[in-house]
Amino acid sequence: MIKIAWHPAYSHPLPEGHRFPMLKYELIPEQLLHEGVITPENLFAPELVSEKVVLLAHDAQYWTELRDLTLSHQAQRRIGFPLTRELVDRELRITQGTIDAACFALEHGLAFNVAGGTHHAGSNWGEGFCLLNDQAVAASYLLHQGLAQRILIIDLDVHQGNGTAQIFYNESRVFTLSMHGEKNFPFRKERSDLDIGLPDDCGDEEYLSKLERALQAATAHKPDFVFYLSGVDVLETDELGKLALSKDACKHRDQLVFEFCKQNGLPVQVSMGGGYSAHIRDIVEAHCNTFKVGFDLLGA
Repeated sequence: MIKIAWHPAYSHPLPEGHRFPMLKYELIPEQLLHEGVITPENLFAPELVSEKVVLLAHDAQYWTELRDLTLSHQAQRRIGFPLTRELVDRELRITQGTIDAACFALEHGLAFNVAGGTHHAGSNWGEGFCLLNDQAVAASYLLHQGLAQRILIIDLDVHQGNGTAQIFYNESRVFTLSMHGEKNFPFRKERSDLDIGLPDDCGDEEYLSKLERALQAATAHKPDFVFYLSGVDVLETDELGKLALSKDACKHRDQLVFEFCKQNGLPVQVSMGGGYSAHIRDIVEAHCNTFKVGFDLLGA
């Protein structure tokens, strides 16, 4: 059975008018259940990840200041959320959800986290609504436990996975692939193993063609596990994305990734990443399509 990490704490209260769409973390599982894509048995509630595991990918001083809520005002502004104990615990739970999902993927071929994709968090910083880097911690955990030997991280959020690139810059066992808006945030890019910077208003044909070539190039790493960050801020309706992908192309993107995993016999863990369309239904529909495509191609 395909397992999906979810917890009510994923939907964290924010100040009125905050641009981050927290509501999607309630609506995604509700919609999947309503459509019969999943049953309650697919969902599991993760605990809080341990400090020992966090430190596999993050700097001890940064983690201590985050844990003790002593980050500087400047560091908190860089994150973009008001720092609270509940917020930190949420991030710890999301990170454990990605670790658990990775372990379920080893068993069943595919697993999801309704949240996660917090790829702007580097080893010693948080940024862009990201406190800890869930997939970087999970990848480090798999390597540390000997559960994977060579990992591929496919980051298709519209924003570069700068934190992930920085964490694994000197780690040859992890290949980081980031396909993102070249002129979009973060404006200071880190160096991934393969960066594909897209022009503003990049449309369906160009995007999908470049993704196919990128996936072909990534096979040279000979991965035995894949982490997929499936941000839907690539949509033309997204207020922060600057690209021009249709919903069908976003769904086709997911198909290409899952077909790549299927053809190469690679277990894959999926975290949702970003999405900032004006209408929450556009965000939820695109995220739910990722689940549907994954279930269709890898659910057997």
